[in-house]
Amino acid sequence: MIKTIKQIAINVNEEGYLTDFSQWTKEIGEEIAKENNIEMTDKHWQVISWIQEQVTAKKSLSIRGIKKSGVIDIKEFYALFPGGPLKVSTKIAGVPKPKSCI
Repeated sequence: MIKTIKQIAINVNEEGYLTDFSQWTKEIGEEIAKENNIEMTDKHWQVISWIQEQVTAKKSLSIRGIKKSGVIDIKEFYALFPGGPLKVSTKIAGVPKPKSCI
């Protein structure tokens, strides 16, 4: 599927996750965040960077992994990305939906 964000056509799956990370930009991430009613802060971007690093290193993502990251605690993670923090944060990061997410 094709979705247009900021006049740029990007490839997404049926759930709205990017299927080609090379199409991701910070501006696209910001627009996806806005679609999820999230105003991005420096802390949000720290989490997004950590997620992207983990995926690039081919490490699986989980809530437990976020807890051990040293970047953010679980309570803050839920506060920053309400409504399914791992789903929302990975969508903003432009990476595939984690297998641990239903």
